[in-house]
Amino acid sequence: MKNILYYGDNLDILRRYIKDDSIDLIYLDPPFKSNQDYNILFKERNGTKSSAQIKAFEDTWHWGREAEETYREIVESSPKKVADLIRSFRSFLGENDMMAYLVMMAIRLQELHRVLKPRGSIYLHCDPTASHYLKLLMDAVFGGAYFRNEIVWKRTTAHNDPKRFGRINDILLFYSKGDNPTWNVVYGPYDPDYVKTYYRYKDRNGRRFLSDNLTAPAHGSDSGQYEWKGKYPPGGRMWSYTKEKMEELEKEGHIFYTRNGYPRLKRYLDDMPGMPLQSIWTDILNLRSWHRERLGYPTQKPETLLERIIKASSNEGDIVLDPFCGCGTTIVVAEKLRRKWIGIDITHLAISLMRHRLEDSFGEEVEYEVIGEPVDLKGAEELAKQDPYQFQWWALGLVGARPAESEKKKGADKGIDGYIYFHDEPKKGKTKAIILQVKSGHVNRGMIDALKGVVEREEAQIGVFITLTDPTRGMKEEALKTGFYKSPWGQHPRIQILTIKELLAGKKIDYPPRRQTDVTFKKAERKSKGKPVEQKEMF
Repeated sequence: MKNILYYGDNLDILRRYIKDDSIDLIYLDPPFKSNQDYNILFKERNGTKSSAQIKAFEDTWHWGREAEETYREIVESSPKKVADLIRSFRSFLGENDMMAYLVMMAIRLQELHRVLKPRGSIYLHCDPTASHYLKLLMDAVFGGAYFRNEIVWKRTTAHNDPKRFGRINDILLFYSKGDNPTWNVVYGPYDPDYVKTYYRYKDRNGRRFLSDNLTAPAHGSDSGQYEWKGKYPPGGRMWSYTKEKMEELEKEGHIFYTRNGYPRLKRYLDDMPGMPLQSIWTDILNLRSWHRERLGYPTQKPETLLERIIKASSNEGDIVLDPFCGCGTTIVVAEKLRRKWIGIDITHLAISLMRHRLEDSFGEEVEYEVIGEPVDLKGAEELAKQDPYQFQWWALGLVGARPAESEKKKGADKGIDGYIYFHDEPKKGKTKAIILQVKSGHVNRGMIDALKGVVEREEAQIGVFITLTDPTRGMKEEALKTGFYKSPWGQHPRIQILTIKELLAGKKIDYPPRRQTDVTFKKAERKSKGKPVEQKEMF
């Protein structure tokens, strides 16, 4: 199976492309409106929410025609338990934003149940604002008998929330599809107090160990009933090991003797895998500004959280699905852990971001296909008519640019749609910038002159103008006047004009080859059956 990124509404993608009983593990962190804090990819530079992303989800958050139609579909065609629950929700909640959200989730959870394998599992990530409603919904879709855990994740440190206890946790609802889901025990470090209480002994080398019993309940036979160093098991007990195994443990130094000469088993702390993880997770911190993996996505989850979930409920080669993929943490971790993956998102901004993140993490080593994006000029024109924002993000994705909304650089951003950074000074390591503008409508010479001004203002090395329509003769002349940027790899036009038609045909931006010059590129280590995949750092 190929790894796939799908652009589009996940309900439509699930119904059209994902087969029954084909997915091993599902993780989803669906968008949710909590006190108007939209689960969006990026805020605008002025602090406002991204209008394009809000537009993508507004039907999810507000009761309207689409919510009403989905409600009727559920009531008329869903299993009785789901239909009855949704009707009860509407009777209790009325026609409000929460009801619209639950209707949206109900129809999608049914599809996710359909595509999950009999041994598959699903983790629904939510906050306590809606977790109680979603728990009932998951019971109705997956069955209460298949509820595995409510996991409490302490995502942040103390909050001083007015007139309430600090809200510092998220909820993960963990369900399986059947009685025997894939399960791998995941261990965490022992609590210091546990170590102090139980691993209180030390050998001559300073290794901590626990004193454990060497006997077990007798089962009526002579097995385990023998003398060991002048001692017999107590009444009703037997030695846990054969005499040969006891001799082996003795030789290895795993037996010690009490003051009265009774044998006990040494369980060394450094030989133990750790404490099996429980349902409250306090050891994974949410992302902070200094974390390298942080992309500026307000609800981005740490990779360690997804590593824990994927390791516990899947094996190498299994298929992991994230239907609300966002900035792509799930697929990056799945790739690192050698799983196959499917990601779905409704914005081209997310798809572009995921492409860039995969390239930064794995280079050309990762193989995947993108479905749902324009593949020809006609498709690009249709996208531009439907949604100029989506067209802009898609166009930036064609050249591997970062959307301007993802940047945290301070100052004016007028005239900047995207960035590309590169390095061509190995010794100095100075970061160079390419400024990109994307236009889907009428273009003229003045736009090139304006781009020149932006490049100068931002002290960038190159400016790129991407246009859906053919540039005018005057635009080309204006671009030529700006001359060239010189690098160790030659001369590169300082202002470049590229059409969508040219990009679809394979034309690239002319700048120092990234694969040889980008010092920020580092392949992520992936689990291997042999040795770890080699990490490479340029220069």
